Amino acid sequence: MKTEWDYTQLADAYLERPEYAPEVLERLFELAGLREGDLVCDVGAGVAHLTLPLAGKGYKVIAVEPNDAMRANGQKRTAAFANVQWVDATGEDTQQQSGAFDFVSFGSSFNVTDRTLALKETYRLLKPGRWFTCMWNHRDLDDAIQTDIEGIIRGFIPDYGYGTRREDQADVIAGSGLFTNVQAVSGGVMHVQTVEGVIEAWRSHGTLHRQAGDRFEQVIAAIADYLHALGVETIDIPYTTRAWIARKA
Repeated sequence: MKTEWDYTQLADAYLERPEYAPEVLERLFELAGLREGDLVCDVGAGVAHLTLPLAGKGYKVIAVEPNDAMRANGQKRTAAFANVQWVDATGEDTQQQSGAFDFVSFGSSFNVTDRTLALKETYRLLKPGRWFTCMWNHRDLDDAIQTDIEGIIRGFIPDYGYGTRREDQADVIAGSGLFTNVQAVSGGVMHVQTVEGVIEAWRSHGTLHRQAGDRFEQVIAAIADYLHALGVETIDIPYTTRAWIARKA
């Protein structure tokens, strides 16, 4: 399905992205009161970074992903789970049954939707009183290596910004009037990668890709030169999983 933001060229690189902090997921599942067999709609499921832990808990998962290449990778990663079904649709129009779901999740995808429409669609999908969550993994920009990489990026794109993915989502969720009990949950996760894996992960960075435009390969090459010059095989990258969870009003 064609969408405004095309992730086809980034789909394989997304496999190098970090997983979400397990303690954050456990807290979200606890707050939502999820039980084995509950029906979950994982919106913008991508290559299954959130779909896999959902499936592993025994929930029935409808994984909604509009990009063919991303969905193909997600299907491969979840092939062992009979409780996962993949669907070609968007967060604004999931094409799923109203009032059927116990939980709706957006893993690093809420920011690439029209959030107002996505919240209305989420409200439609949920059973009365059930919950939805949106989450992202944010690099610790105070880490020395990440600070240097930020400097490289801003050398090419002085006004580089992360858009809505690093914003507090509470206001837009509460402001919709559709959800209550908005809560923030966060926790750290250390992602250890080879240098080549880090470079490949940067190739999956949609925000950088969009803002760099024709300079994207130059930015990636500069990051690669910097990382190779460190003379190490692996890099510890500190992330914080930041999530918001809210109950259908």
